Amino acid sequence: MFDVVTRNNVNRFGNGSRSLIFAHGYGCDQTMWRHVTPAFEQDYDIILFDHVGSGNSDEIAYDFDKYDSLEGYANDIIEICDELELTDVTLVGHSVSAMIGVLAANWASDVIRRLILIGPSPCYINDGEYYGGFARQDIDELLEALESNYLGWSEYITPIIAGAPDQPEVADELYQSFCKMNPGIAQHFAKVTFLGDNRSDLENVPVPSLIIQCHPDVIAPVQVGKYVHQKIPNSSFVQLDSSGHCPHLSAPDQTIKVMKTFLGKY
Repeated sequence: MFDVVTRNNVNRFGNGSRSLIFAHGYGCDQTMWRHVTPAFEQDYDIILFDHVGSGNSDEIAYDFDKYDSLEGYANDIIEICDELELTDVTLVGHSVSAMIGVLAANWASDVIRRLILIGPSPCYINDGEYYGGFARQDIDELLEALESNYLGWSEYITPIIAGAPDQPEVADELYQSFCKMNPGIAQHFAKVTFLGDNRSDLENVPVPSLIIQCHPDVIAPVQVGKYVHQKIPNSSFVQLDSSGHCPHLSAPDQTIKVMKTFLGKY
């Protein structure tokens, strides 16, 4: 049994009694939150971690069967909450971690009492009247390119994900982060991320939720964010005056402001 804190490279700081857990997106790690967390340190207990296979997590703990769905990552978050004896958590999930957070909250709403979802997408593939942003062929080609040349794919995709051409440092940081991942794990995580469908989980979310959306966002278009808002019962939707998929890197001040407004209600 892997030690939870070591396995997920958990770091804890801050002065508050209520907890904020920050869950990073695909190809990223906990350092991506560094522009946001200082604004909450005085009033919150901050928990950062790396998904297994990302950042400085224990790569040996990566189990291809366990992480063949997002449930494995959601279980990790619940284990972190248990290990740290957390009781009043707001989970901040970026990109794929938004759906990981949805699953965790659905299972442990007594601990995870609020969700902040940044650029969420429950399903990336268009399906009938549902618009996810990609045709199945697009996703298949994306995954094929990733498998054939991971570094070349990373160099191509990270500026698209960043979506902030006036801030090339954001795309560069994403690229450097992607390059640190084990290519085999990166390929597996990408399949789980881009082929997943968590639409049916949204209507079961029992906690207040905030959806933070940028426009344009090629990875999770505004139609997807509005769909998530429509399906989660007690949710609010805020569209930032910012483009791209990573506003915690490209527009941290706006991100902090809407987070504080939401948290101030509870």
